[in-house]
Amino acid sequence: MTKARLRIQVYGIVQGVFFRSSTEEKASSMGLTGWVKNRRDGSVEILAEGEKKVLEALLAWCEKGPEGSRVEKVEHSWEDFKGEFSSFYITYI
Repeated sequence: MTKARLRIQVYGIVQGVFFRSSTEEKASSMGLTGWVKNRRDGSVEILAEGEKKVLEALLAWCEKGPEGSRVEKVEHSWEDFKGEFSSFYITYI
C-alpha cells in the first residue's frame, strides 16, 4: 500500500453549500487525515493524506462535490506523505 499526500483546489460554487463539512465527513469516513478550508478567491482547498487509491477516490468525489455545489474546475498535485495529521478537520487558517 502506497501512502501519499494530495493537495486539491476546487473552483465553482463551492462555498456556502456545505462543501467543507461534506468533505470532512467523506474524508474521515475514508480513513484519510488532513484538512479542508475556504480560500479568499472563493475556492476550497484540501490537503489529505492516506492510501493513494483512497486519495484518488476523494479526488473523484471532489469533481462532483456534495449536492448543492457546482464544481467548475479541480486542480490537484501529489506530494510526499508526511504523516503529520491525526484526523481530518475543517481549518480556518
